[in-house]
This record gives sequence, structure tokens and C-alpha cells, in this order.
Amino acid sequence: MPEAPKYPMRINRYLALHKYATRRGADELIEQGRVSVNGRGAKIGELVQATDKIEVRSGKKPKTYAYAIYHKPWGVITHSPLPGLFPLGRLDKSSSGLLLLTDDGRVTDRLLNPDYAHDKEYVVSVREPLRSNFDRQMSAAVDIGDCVTRPCQVETINDHTFRIILTEGKKHQIRRMCATLHVDIVGLARIRIMNIRLGQLPLGTHRPLTATESSTFLKSLGL
Repeated sequence: MPEAPKYPMRINRYLALHKYATRRGADELIEQGRVSVNGRGAKIGELVQATDKIEVRSGKKPKTYAYAIYHKPWGVITHSPLPGLFPLGRLDKSSSGLLLLTDDGRVTDRLLNPDYAHDKEYVVSVREPLRSNFDRQMSAAVDIGDCVTRPCQVETINDHTFRIILTEGKKHQIRRMCATLHVDIVGLARIRIMNIRLGQLPLGTHRPLTATESSTFLKSLGL
């Protein structure tokens, strides 16, 4: 899992991380007097904290990105209803729930690569009543044929519904896990990705992420 930026850090690294310039270009901006820290002129090599106010005058502005969530209905193929934004990952046609949409290609691998182990939470409805040992069996490593899944968190909500939190995203993973345990799924909805929750967003609608949501999300990805 990528580490979040560590502070204090050199100001040229800070400017490079925030896409103002390369480290060498950042030093040039500082030499030109175009960078300030908390209202005073920056110095080459100085250390800055996350709480410092860094400003670059007439320099390259960091690229801005858009982030939104979409409540995908059951029976709809994964897509983005917003021009210019693409979905991060997929939900199969028979599933519903949260899709993250963005134009920020930086986050794709950091979110979808299973090596990073980010939480994704689902609520699943099943046809027959769940067995008393279902939570224990489902949360343990399950052999789904071509691999063994990671242990995960499972909580029975009622006789026909359970909640599951995965840190990997193999194709049709929950359906394959349930099939191995002879459990027939009738409904599957993703309700959370990391800190982003579906909440009460109506089916088939979308909304932009709040500033707090996007900030926390990007920080968790190390961006």
C-alpha cells in the first residue's frame, strides 16, 4: 500500500507532488521569487509542513480533476453517465450500487490493484436462510477455483442478508465465494469504497464528491 506523503518535506518535493513543476523547476520558481510559504518568500531546501500555506505566483497551476459517485441500477452495464468521466472498476450487470467516476487516471492502479488492499463494502441478499456458520466460512479464505480469497469481514444482518468488506476485487468474487458455499445470491449492492459511501443517493443518480470526501480519498491513495 502506498505511503501518504510524510512531513516535514523539502519544498521542491512538495511543489513536485502537487504538480506545479519538477523538483528542479520548483527550485527555479523559488529562485525567481514566485513561491511563498505562509506569506513570506520561500527558500531553496527549506522544509514545509502539511499545515503551511504554499502559494505559487504566475506559476503552473496544478491540474484539477473531477470526482463523482453514481448509483448504478441493477440490469445496467457499467458505464459513466457523465461525459469526460470514466468509472473506476466495474459492477456486473446483475449488481447495483456505488461506482466512482473520475477523469483522474492517477488513481486507477492505486485503487484497483489488489496489492493496495482498499476496503470495498457490499450488502448481499440470498434466497435461502443463511446457516449459523456462514459468517465464519465466508470470512475465511475461500477456494474459488483459480485462487484462494483473502480473509474478509462478514456480518449477518438477518436470515437472508449479509454485509461483506473485501480488500481485493477479483471478477465476480462474492458470487463465486457464495457459489462455493452453495449460497444463491438474489441481490448484491456495493455501498462503500474506502471513505466514500453511497448513503441515500437515489438509484440511477449521481453527485460530485464533497471536498472532504475527495481530500480523504486522495490522501489514502497517497496523492
